[in-house]
Amino acid sequence: MTTTIYTNATVFTADTDGTTTGAFAVTDGKFSAVGSVERVREVVGKTVTEVDLRGRFIAPGIIDSHTHLASFGTALGKAQLRDCQTLGEIQDRLLQWLDQNPGAPRVLGGGWLFDSVGDTHPTAAMLDEVLPDIPVYLDANDLHSTWVNSAALREAGIDRDTPNPVGGEIARNAAGEATGLLYETAGRKYARDFLERISTPQDHVQALELAFDAYLRSGVTSVTDMALTEAEITALRTILARDGRLPFPITGHVLMVAQPDLDENEAQVSRTVDLRDELSTSGEDRWFRIAGVKFIMDGVIDAKTATMCCPYADGTNADPIWDAERMKPVAATADAAGLQIAMHAIGDRTSEIAIEVLEHCAAENRSDIRSRRHRVEHLETVTDDTIRRMAELGTVASMQPVHSDPAIMENWKAVLGDERQERGFPWHKFRDAGIPMTLGTDAPTAPHEALPNLYIALTGGSSLSPSLPPYHPERAFTPAEALTALTAGGAYAGHMDSTGQIRPGFQANFIELDVNPLEVDPREILEAEVVATYVLGERTHTSTTDKN
Repeated sequence: MTTTIYTNATVFTADTDGTTTGAFAVTDGKFSAVGSVERVREVVGKTVTEVDLRGRFIAPGIIDSHTHLASFGTALGKAQLRDCQTLGEIQDRLLQWLDQNPGAPRVLGGGWLFDSVGDTHPTAAMLDEVLPDIPVYLDANDLHSTWVNSAALREAGIDRDTPNPVGGEIARNAAGEATGLLYETAGRKYARDFLERISTPQDHVQALELAFDAYLRSGVTSVTDMALTEAEITALRTILARDGRLPFPITGHVLMVAQPDLDENEAQVSRTVDLRDELSTSGEDRWFRIAGVKFIMDGVIDAKTATMCCPYADGTNADPIWDAERMKPVAATADAAGLQIAMHAIGDRTSEIAIEVLEHCAAENRSDIRSRRHRVEHLETVTDDTIRRMAELGTVASMQPVHSDPAIMENWKAVLGDERQERGFPWHKFRDAGIPMTLGTDAPTAPHEALPNLYIALTGGSSLSPSLPPYHPERAFTPAEALTALTAGGAYAGHMDSTGQIRPGFQANFIELDVNPLEVDPREILEAEVVATYVLGERTHTSTTDKN
């Protein structure tokens, strides 16, 4: 048995009282004592090692409670378009990427914003101007639309007769020809699924390895992957079989693809149950556990594909991908099987439907709905009545501060066009209602780094353009609230009941920071560094500036 005592630190434990202490001990990958250095020495007794942390700030490891691990890793190798403000900048960035990747069979990019091409939506012709012959696939910043050129339309087999899938749309002109924008499930079916099919198993493994490395450098020690596909599950199990472990534990939700037939939808639930049980029987769930299913119920506000109680500024609205009638029996089956239900709901009408679904599950199964910790993801717009009903059901609010970065909100506000543009992201109302909260990033739809996410949670400001005025800073979190939501909140939301806090018996996942977020001006957090990351007591990342 090996024990190490860590001393001379400000240790934020993420306990409910928000207090700090000065020392802790780790024994065989778990915290064995926490408190004053005298108390820790007394509890532990004889030790092998004692480490002086030189006054550093220590917190539980960050849990990114909503991410897309393989997509994030893949995105790291694509042309990065989030900072492009004009079509010309996008075109130049794509040409630069192709120059840096000679011989690439396709140009891949991600992160583009709708307002970067002006008042009109993107078209294939815009890309054909500079890349007419090589297929181009560009994920929107929110991953809910895919912009392609004419060569990609041909490669993916999209023509005037290609049908729209359930919950998706192929943008077309008056003549019925595809114009180059694939909304929602059309982007998944005809672009992302196509690219996944032509990828090799090793491509998926390499993407995951890139994501793991980036997250460890950011202080993340566990994630909830929110839309797992069969290929991604296979890649995770491949790494686990090869190495006997993963770089950090993962909880996953299997993506539910909306089908017109109830039996097809319920078959997806059955497959998820089989996967969950298989991982449990094999012991793989120590590192990779299937917790539940993920329903993408609507789209996003920027593309006007989120379902709203009232129409957008131009008078349009969108139908949900999963309406109540289609979803209720499927969700009830998942709930009865003990699966956690996670629901992407951005529009205020969609979050109403999500709560209707959970109320149906509670009535149908007569289950302890609170113990399930079912989740609603994003909640960018939400009614007060929905918040009240969430509190009654014990539903987890899973939100991403990086989605409210003022640098990406101009189009978001414009398409709403009325007082709703100032009512978004009502974090304070969830806190006041006592709703369990967790904060993630939804990478790669937003930057994955934990500290910029924390900065936005504390200020409502922009980590991308810090000079911009904040978006309703009165709704922001206190440092203790935000850190708890990033750590213990993620553990609660993910049923990770032995991590997320610095507490005896819990997994020794923790980070060292070179600033104290509880005390410094939040602007210093943007320049702060994760000095070290520890998973099960093992240092898995050390910054280049740390000489300890």
